Amino acid sequence: MVLQSINPATEDVLQTFEEFSDAQIDEALQQAHDAQRQWRETSFGERAARLQGIARVLREQKDRWARLATMEMGKPLVEAEAEVEKCAWNCDFYAEHAATFLADEHVETNASDSYVAFQPLGVVLAIMPWNFPFWQVFRFAAPALMAGNGAVLKHASNVPGCALAIEEICKTGGLPTGLFRSVLVPGAKVEPLIADPRIQAVTLTGSSDVGERVAGAGGRNLKKQVLELGGSDPFIVLADAELDDAIASAVRARNQNNGQSCVASKRFIVEEPVADQFTEKFAAAVQALRVGDPMQRETNVGPLARDDLRETLSQQVERSVSRGAHTVVGGSSLNGKGYFFAPTVLEGVNPDMPAFREETFGPVAAVVLAPDPIEAVRLANDTEYGLGAALWTRDIGRAKELARHIEAGSVFINGMVASDPRLPFGGIKRSGYGRELGVYGIREFVNIQTVVVGQPSAPQRKPSE
Repeated sequence: MVLQSINPATEDVLQTFEEFSDAQIDEALQQAHDAQRQWRETSFGERAARLQGIARVLREQKDRWARLATMEMGKPLVEAEAEVEKCAWNCDFYAEHAATFLADEHVETNASDSYVAFQPLGVVLAIMPWNFPFWQVFRFAAPALMAGNGAVLKHASNVPGCALAIEEICKTGGLPTGLFRSVLVPGAKVEPLIADPRIQAVTLTGSSDVGERVAGAGGRNLKKQVLELGGSDPFIVLADAELDDAIASAVRARNQNNGQSCVASKRFIVEEPVADQFTEKFAAAVQALRVGDPMQRETNVGPLARDDLRETLSQQVERSVSRGAHTVVGGSSLNGKGYFFAPTVLEGVNPDMPAFREETFGPVAAVVLAPDPIEAVRLANDTEYGLGAALWTRDIGRAKELARHIEAGSVFINGMVASDPRLPFGGIKRSGYGRELGVYGIREFVNIQTVVVGQPSAPQRKPSE
């Protein structure tokens, strides 16, 4: 099988890559396994120095990596540059904090000493998506490597150039040869990888359907998993919200990365007293977005990553409109070369429509009316997903209370949902399980080992004593 790197803005084939043979896969797994056995014995200081080296390579060649991401999956170049910088930040963050996060924790018991230690598991298989081709990988890799693990990356088939570039970055940054390997294989080769005894754990960022298959394979092989899956995040706007700020955030929250993000806001649930005003201003701001060549710095929205993704999004919009939704702006593919879809706002959306019920992976926003805050939260929870949620109101006390009733892994009050190395990130329901980032993320792929030291035997006395 040949993997193709296609520029979604021009539809030109950039490069072709041969699928790895069974021998190449075996070599990669063995290299990662052997390198990890030595890596686990290194100090946190040595690991940190290597991670900081990776951060330097990312920053020094940021233009190169950003242009590669933009060419392979179409994100605006400015956003690609920010993505690379965020990867470097994540490496620096874990280089600084991993020793503290994984320090032994002493627990008072009846024993003379008892503590919890955090030991590496081994080689972790990472199955990563194309939408943030660098960040998704380093979000997992930085903590996993600092914990003493190795990594094998099975990246999305439409970003093979990024997959190989990340391996190059890790090697150039100072990681031991083979500790991080990329394997160019199709999805059909994933289950054999999971089953391989040299793989000790699996992490996936992808769709909920793929998550089911990976979870099944992981369960059959008793491998630890972290799954960050799909989302249909609510963006709740209450009547007392600072409306202009909420709208500015809403435009970015829906259209960043060309609308292709699991954690993007997709359902805009607006309290009725401000719904007309919100929709009018929101639609005007969306219509003003500049769509075009993602290599141009003034571009706000580039193409979707693949034509099949654009077709799926178009069908979701058409089916929603056929059930009564109204297109305020956009609503269709754009003519010409490239997989472009017009930034879209739908109003009159209800829970019976695809725009509400399904994950829309592209620049399509669904406006939903709610009569009061309680109904807004109920609508927010009326989904099979539970990744992130945004809530806009001036009443912070009420917002904190409402947040406790929102079924999501993250709730951002008066802000846009985003990942941050300092905070745990992940979802519930069909958005997955486990956490990345923060102290919780680095502890996902470790052996949480209990060590107990018993009471020493009392010394025997001599008869003369």
